[in-house]
Amino acid sequence: MDAVEADTTLAYGRHMHDQFGIGLIDRGAQVSLSGRGMVEAEAGDIITVNPGEVHDGAPIGDGGRAWQMLYFEPHTVSAFFHDMTEGRTGAFELPNPVIRDRSVAERYRSLFAAMTASSGTTQNMQAEERLFLMLEQLLEDNKTCKEARSVPKAISAAIAKIDDEPDARLSLDDLARLCGMSRFQVLRGFASATGLTPHAYMIQRRLQMTKRMIARGDDLAEAAASSGFADQSHMTRLFVRTYGMSPGSYAAARR
Repeated sequence: MDAVEADTTLAYGRHMHDQFGIGLIDRGAQVSLSGRGMVEAEAGDIITVNPGEVHDGAPIGDGGRAWQMLYFEPHTVSAFFHDMTEGRTGAFELPNPVIRDRSVAERYRSLFAAMTASSGTTQNMQAEERLFLMLEQLLEDNKTCKEARSVPKAISAAIAKIDDEPDARLSLDDLARLCGMSRFQVLRGFASATGLTPHAYMIQRRLQMTKRMIARGDDLAEAAASSGFADQSHMTRLFVRTYGMSPGSYAAARR
């Protein structure tokens, strides 16, 4: 789990996470793209994002906005979902990018406090309980299994290629040969399936790879090179644009 608190006027470009995100706007308001289209959130609103969901975010007004966010690995949420549904499995998602409900907001505040408290048996139990209660409300009585989006097999192969090798030096020609399609067909099909062009998607996967390496303590230059970036400065610019903090600040926070 990653916990983030931010107070900023930054506007974030389109990006995605490989985690589930659940947050709360503390101050101000923002407008953002989500899997449900454009949405607005203001102080007191819950905000959510699913793994791979393309989104952005910009403040409404000149004062910026502040928020808290908890990011959970998919396997963690899957384990909770499995318990809540007595063994039910399958694809699922957090269905609402914005929730305006004071009781849910108060429940989130208690969850964030428990998740960020000093570790210990009592605190861990409390955090687990509050996460169960939070998910129960967010998952709309567990009616959240989603129909698999129809993605052409060839485009799925291109997505899988980038997922498996985000650091590889790929071109549209490479993906076109893999898919047996023209470069334009790959570009159009990929954007339709993911919400991002192949290059933008590859950058997001590289950033996620970099983030994981930094989190485990790898050197920043090594993380940049291993993730396929030309140099550390290029990685740093994209990291700040996407996550709102430098790789060095993220490394210090993880420590």
